[in-house]
Amino acid sequence: MSALPSEIRQNGALSPRALYEEVAELLRQRIFKRELEPGSWIDELRIAEEYGISRTPLREALKVLAAEGLVTMKVRRGAYVTEVSTQDLSDVYHLLSLLESDAAGEVAARATSAELIELQGLHAALEDAAQAGPQEALHFFALNEQFHMRMLAIANNRWRDQMVADLRKVMKLNRQNSLLKTGRTTESLAEHRAIMDSLLRRDAKAATEAMRQHFNNGLHAAM
Repeated sequence: MSALPSEIRQNGALSPRALYEEVAELLRQRIFKRELEPGSWIDELRIAEEYGISRTPLREALKVLAAEGLVTMKVRRGAYVTEVSTQDLSDVYHLLSLLESDAAGEVAARATSAELIELQGLHAALEDAAQAGPQEALHFFALNEQFHMRMLAIANNRWRDQMVADLRKVMKLNRQNSLLKTGRTTESLAEHRAIMDSLLRRDAKAATEAMRQHFNNGLHAAM
């Protein structure tokens, strides 16, 4: 693991984000990449030494990750990467299905032509990534998330956006398993085609149902 960028630490100067936020993002990405496995203990002393920081900003960073559900704090035992149960996954996917299917219906009804063209472009990039094969799986799912988040932005409800962003962080704790399941990329792409087709036809009911089905299938693959 590399130390924090030198410009963050020199003379105590911080980047535009506070130091603990920088540390939280570095740890967040390590968790998503499985460098810190679910259930693993977070060695505060070692990480503080590697990043060249005191334990105070590290502990503040861990509080941020705990609020997001990525880290679990245990009394007198320290911080652990959260282990997501089957019930946790079911609950997260259920809420994402409700929130994002509602957003899809709104986009179908209200999006401008320019916004739909933008979503088409993201979908086209998704198609290209799928054709590249398994080696591009991580790129495919990064584009997939980009499509979803752009759709939410177009639907324009900041409270929904905030809830979805937090829920997606928890979903990523388990997502590495579902990404590698045979055929899931192909299935996900077909589901996206149905979503995009409904949006272009401005069929709010169909878009809502297509997005709901997308999450139902995603949950099945994650189990």
